[in-house]
Amino acid sequence: MDCGPTCLRIIAKHYGKSYSLQTLRDKSYITREGVSLLGISDAAESIGFRTLAAKIPFEKLKEEAPTPFIAHWRQQHFIVVYDFTKKHVLVSDPAHGLVKLTKKEFLDGWLSDRDKGEEIGVVLLLEPSPDFYKTEDEQVNKSGFKFLFKYLRPYKKFIVQLFLGMLVGSILQLIFPFLTQSIVDIGIQNQDLNFVTLILIAQLMLFFSRTAVEFIRGWILLHLGTRMNISILSDFLIKLMKLPVSFFDTKMIGDLLQRIGDHSRIESFLTSSTLNILFSFINLIIFGIVLAIYDLQIFAIFFIGSALYMAWIMIFMKKRRDLDYKRFDQMSSNQSNLIQLITGMQEIKLHNSEKQKRWEWERIQAKLFKVSISGLALNQYQQAGSSFINELKNIVITFLAAKAVIDGDITLGMMLAIQYIIGQLNAPINQLVTFIHTAQDAKISLERLGEIHNKEDEEDIREDKITIFPEDMSLRLENVSFQYEGPHSEYALKNINLQIPEGKVTAIVGASGSGKTTLVKLLLKFYEPSEGEIRLGDINLNNYSNRLWRDKCGAVLQDGFIFSDTIAKNISVKDEYIDKEKLLYAVKTANIQEFIESLPLGYNTKIGNDGHGLSQGQRQRILIARAVYKNPQYIYFDEATNALDANNEKVIMENLDRFFQGRTVIVVAHRLSTVKNADQIIVLDKGHITETGTHAELTAKRGDYYRLVKNQLELGN
Repeated sequence: MDCGPTCLRIIAKHYGKSYSLQTLRDKSYITREGVSLLGISDAAESIGFRTLAAKIPFEKLKEEAPTPFIAHWRQQHFIVVYDFTKKHVLVSDPAHGLVKLTKKEFLDGWLSDRDKGEEIGVVLLLEPSPDFYKTEDEQVNKSGFKFLFKYLRPYKKFIVQLFLGMLVGSILQLIFPFLTQSIVDIGIQNQDLNFVTLILIAQLMLFFSRTAVEFIRGWILLHLGTRMNISILSDFLIKLMKLPVSFFDTKMIGDLLQRIGDHSRIESFLTSSTLNILFSFINLIIFGIVLAIYDLQIFAIFFIGSALYMAWIMIFMKKRRDLDYKRFDQMSSNQSNLIQLITGMQEIKLHNSEKQKRWEWERIQAKLFKVSISGLALNQYQQAGSSFINELKNIVITFLAAKAVIDGDITLGMMLAIQYIIGQLNAPINQLVTFIHTAQDAKISLERLGEIHNKEDEEDIREDKITIFPEDMSLRLENVSFQYEGPHSEYALKNINLQIPEGKVTAIVGASGSGKTTLVKLLLKFYEPSEGEIRLGDINLNNYSNRLWRDKCGAVLQDGFIFSDTIAKNISVKDEYIDKEKLLYAVKTANIQEFIESLPLGYNTKIGNDGHGLSQGQRQRILIARAVYKNPQYIYFDEATNALDANNEKVIMENLDRFFQGRTVIVVAHRLSTVKNADQIIVLDKGHITETGTHAELTAKRGDYYRLVKNQLELGN
């Protein structure tokens, strides 16, 4: 999905400008399937590039095309071509990084058509205009960790306690090498068993003290980590719920779940890793000073060896980062695929496609396995090199210490103390490497979460939003047009001019795909019109906050959701405490009271994915009851009764007719019985209004509405 915006980001960076991936996604009108070449061109021109899309043969491309440019790859992907050599094409592939391809490999992936006997491929050529350099780019946000550390502020008392615990632990550890030295140099040399026993008892007491400090530290860390994890996740969910509905049209469930899973890496970094590294630094400084006092030469060897060890680890960091992105991508696909397998089991079994769906899952596992193999190889190279450097350093230090004892420069006890100190210094170095890895993981996770946190909310809660509704509560659409996927996509609605009178029933009819549901979602402020405006009375609907407007609206949509909760909670979604009178009225209106009360647990029966299975008709009646319970001023019914049998529909429509009194109602339906009594009927065809009137008027016209009715009732001429 992201290859197009990523290619543009690479080229912008080549010319010295930085843009976030999310900005370029928005500018290129990304969808669940990705972007088109036209979308990338729009995004490029919006940041100051001149673009030219071309179908061109390879030789002409090599001679005339300015590099870098974007090439369409295997009919489903985009790559950046940044240079040609005699034998190779140098490309930057968003999926694989920098790649050197032979001419044959490049042509196999790039050629897509034939023109006048020559094979050609598709490219997007880009050159920066003067506007590109005038346009302000986006500075990369380097305050990610600073943003995170604000979560530590409320817990200053615990952090002080942890710090004191670390200091006490370090001091207790510091005593051990001196005790070891005294056992050898005093106890053994003087053959004083009582002294040795006393020192060993002291060591045992120190061990118990240090263990107690570690216990307390562990409890504080658990408390801190849990509280912070809840805070970070809660803030993420708050942000997620503020995003516009259109955001969820382009985001896969697996992707969002994977981002939520990323929070554990951030929490781990903030608590255990960050605080452990503080402990390690204290140990490193204290034991480093003691080692330097014992022997400056050994300290220098340790310092140089540790620096080489760290340098070797750092060499692999970029590759590790790239592998993490690939793993995230595959894990996201894996999550989505598993959700699909479980929720779609009925359809899978119905079509005998168990094997095909399992193979799809196995193909994802194969890709995950390849990433894991690459990760294992990287870790092995990293581990082998670092272990060699570490062991070599330890051997050299042991040799120098032994030589010093033989030469009489230090005692045997001092040598044992030095070995203990080296052991204590190696642990912080290893913890520092772990911290660097954890910090990198947290930074990557922060970037992913930043894509969500940096997105604009559905609306800004501003004081200038109108809170008082006008006297005339009619809805007017003036030259309203809407496109789902940006300015080059097909119009779902085009030049809609419509008045929906207050307190009346307006029915919207038309063939599937004519734009009926889109019109309802615009009126609910799920989307904003691409052109034109919607007015409430004389005031633009955008001047009202979404929350205030939706408080006035109730809806039964085609894709209405049933929560895994009790029937009562599903009907009274917003209320913490259920109004039993309203609940009873709602279920009576939706003609579902008898069914609910026949269940053993009645209104407390759990439904949804984790509960009692419902038929489509029962689901629709629950959704109708939910809309009635809300007691809204504006009601939207989108095919709300299409799954009901004739008897149920008749009873419910009679009940609803009473409920509709004094309310503004918009009904989308195919059935004549649902729309014939409406005060006005709107006929939509391919996003245009073709007819408006009452049932009698439109039938007499013998136009589009008449044909819809005739086909439904199979009337003669």
